[in-house]
Amino acid sequence: MIDAYLTYIRDIRRYSPRTQAIYRDVLADFAQFCEGKVVESLVPTMLRRYEADLMERGMKPRTVHQHMSVLSGFCRFLMGKGVLQSNPARSVKRPKMEKRLPEYYQVRSMDDYFAATEHWAGEDELEILRSYGPAPTDKTAVEIYRHRLRRLIISLLYGTGIRRAELIGLRRQSFDEGRQVLRVVGKGDKMREIPLIPSLCHEICLYLQAVESMRGSASPADGPLLVTEKGRPLYPVYVDRTIKEELDGYGITGRKSPHVLRHTVATALLDDGADLNSIKEMLGHANLAATQVYTHGSVDRLKKVYNLAHPRAKNGGSND
Repeated sequence: MIDAYLTYIRDIRRYSPRTQAIYRDVLADFAQFCEGKVVESLVPTMLRRYEADLMERGMKPRTVHQHMSVLSGFCRFLMGKGVLQSNPARSVKRPKMEKRLPEYYQVRSMDDYFAATEHWAGEDELEILRSYGPAPTDKTAVEIYRHRLRRLIISLLYGTGIRRAELIGLRRQSFDEGRQVLRVVGKGDKMREIPLIPSLCHEICLYLQAVESMRGSASPADGPLLVTEKGRPLYPVYVDRTIKEELDGYGITGRKSPHVLRHTVATALLDDGADLNSIKEMLGHANLAATQVYTHGSVDRLKKVYNLAHPRAKNGGSND
């Protein structure tokens, strides 16, 4: 039944490869815990024992929650197949989790990064790259292309708030220069269009010209939008390494990842007055609750403004 469920989340629910891998690992771990008697072990007492075992292994409450959520989804699947009459995971109390607020970078720090790397996205560097002729192998030409690609990875993530998997999945035809939009396929194969600012459109166009110089021909419409200096499609490690190395400095501290850039975009849009529904559509969230977490930063800033400006706050609530 585990194989049938994994096929279901892949073909019907259209979960991402990363999510499929998480589900596969959790179910394999549970199968090992109950010595292969999976269906028979889907009862509250056994699930509580499994939860306790996870905590004894030193897993964090959030990870334990993830394991139990996977098992709960599996139970719902078995209910649909008539194998179970109810969901035993619902009666198992989950460990308390600390509320984790999203990290984000300061806008001025991102501005410093883009100002310092602006020349890599410009036309002068493109002309230098072209001077090496089609499909150059010279180290300098490859380095110029590499810098341009890495800068565009940051520009796209920061300019659109897309996920890492969505960035990797972009095709050449995903970019509509005329309408200045990016068509993104998100979770569940749901397509959404994200508006692009003119400067980002221009940067993408110049990058595509750089790709043409490196390949010796234009990119096919159904080919990947972004390719490495070796002409291969992007992959997760390449994107993660790019962000860690590109954002080293510029006053940017803390964790450096695609998701923090996504949080940064959402927080900045909210601070500048964008409504939650618009941000939800841009980010591809399934429900508004997932977007509301970004209000934390605005509330903190509102408190500071309130304490500085409100007449009752300024005198500590005194009537004097």
